[in-house]
Amino acid sequence: MNQNNQTINYDLGHFEGFNFRTESAIERALTAQDIVAWNHDRDGEAEFWPAGNKPELSVVFEGQNCVTASELLALASLLDDLGGDTQENYLSVYFAVAIHGGSLGKLTADQIRDQAPCCFFGTNFTDVRREAAFELFELYYPELYRIWESTPCDGLIFDTDRFLDSPSLTVAEVHLGSEVAVLVSLW
Repeated sequence: MNQNNQTINYDLGHFEGFNFRTESAIERALTAQDIVAWNHDRDGEAEFWPAGNKPELSVVFEGQNCVTASELLALASLLDDLGGDTQENYLSVYFAVAIHGGSLGKLTADQIRDQAPCCFFGTNFTDVRREAAFELFELYYPELYRIWESTPCDGLIFDTDRFLDSPSLTVAEVHLGSEVAVLVSLW
């Protein structure tokens, strides 16, 4: 199938680019659909990257020099299969690619769901890590959590950092503009 005829149904934000034929920056803001429709023979060989106005997209492509049309189409397809372009879905894709080493073009929605992290959001990592640790402690160790919560001992401390830094958990921290996210999975 010709990727120029495919449509991206999500607002993936704006992109910037460089046209090698004209040896200059592309002066207009580009959409993901503009990149998919770009004809390198007609319009000139070019590279594109996220402009940063959609932080969750920038996280998915963090560390890459450029983004290709096929990567954008693969991401849009995964978002379709995952149920939409929610922050959690973008972060689950990021987690599967950046943390678990998956290839964006080869991942399936089922693989992403199997590896999906628990996502916690807030304005600073300290508070979000604390929230994540307590919620996961209660989720994964409900009996111990009830004992810890009901103890009359004032000196009994739950060390959130030691809990999250456990070898049984995988933790990633990401910036999403003015917001931060802590992603945690049991693997």
